[in-house]
Amino acid sequence: MRERDHTKFPLGRDLGLLSLVVIGIGTSGPVIALSTMPILALIFWRNLGGFLLVAPWANWKQLFGKPRMWRSVLTASVAGLALALHFFGFFLAMRLTSVAAGTALAALQPIFAAYFVRILGGRITRRVWVGMIVAFLGVLVITGVDFQISTKAFLGDLAAIGCAALAAIYTIIGARVRETMSTATYTSIVYLTCVIFSFSISLIAGVQLWGFPKIEWLYLIALIVGAQIMGHTILNFTLKSVSPVIASTVVFFEVPVSALLAFWWIGQLPPLGTIPGLVLILVGCAIFALRQNEKS
Repeated sequence: MRERDHTKFPLGRDLGLLSLVVIGIGTSGPVIALSTMPILALIFWRNLGGFLLVAPWANWKQLFGKPRMWRSVLTASVAGLALALHFFGFFLAMRLTSVAAGTALAALQPIFAAYFVRILGGRITRRVWVGMIVAFLGVLVITGVDFQISTKAFLGDLAAIGCAALAAIYTIIGARVRETMSTATYTSIVYLTCVIFSFSISLIAGVQLWGFPKIEWLYLIALIVGAQIMGHTILNFTLKSVSPVIASTVVFFEVPVSALLAFWWIGQLPPLGTIPGLVLILVGCAIFALRQNEKS
């Protein structure tokens, strides 16, 4: 991966696109909480819808025009597998714990991204590490409170943390592949991988994939338009010019958007005990997100 400034925030078009991403992914948590469709079915239909919308714009000839392109295809498929597992963890979290707590823990994605970038040799500053520590304290508070509330909520917290790490892996891999592959081509491969994975597991597990009430399909359409197209697809487009660490910070802004929508749409508020943890995670991510010029 070429050397990038992992502290430089985007401006102009990229900033506007990332704002759309925030709105798109912000709707996902409440919609998933409202839906009763099986998780694997949601993953399958959501990614199939995204694939069908994006695939016509893909440059499929690009895959056959260069001898080494299949290496990028394989890498994109690995990213797709990471995304599918991320979806499973996130969807599970939305069903087991509150939307606010789940999205807050999923907002650890930029922290994981920074850590992984550092392992790969990228430059990460001291302020980032401070933000990580503060956010981690918030994780301890939320998981501790939820563990006391119920095992179900605690398992939802663990699923959200796992999905944050997987999302960071997906974003970092995407930044590498996007250097040689168009947005539509990369996104099509990723979504198709998710479709194949979720369909295969659904067949093995005997998960229902159709025959749902009309309202469930409406929730699915909202998920495809909001989180899949406005969220992940536009995010993949920005990875051409935006650091994966910075792109990951959009999930920080997802937390208040999702929490407000969850209260508005389903009247859901997190337990009072989790609020200090939510605040710590938001503060930690804010420290992390502030542009600075310290040397690591």
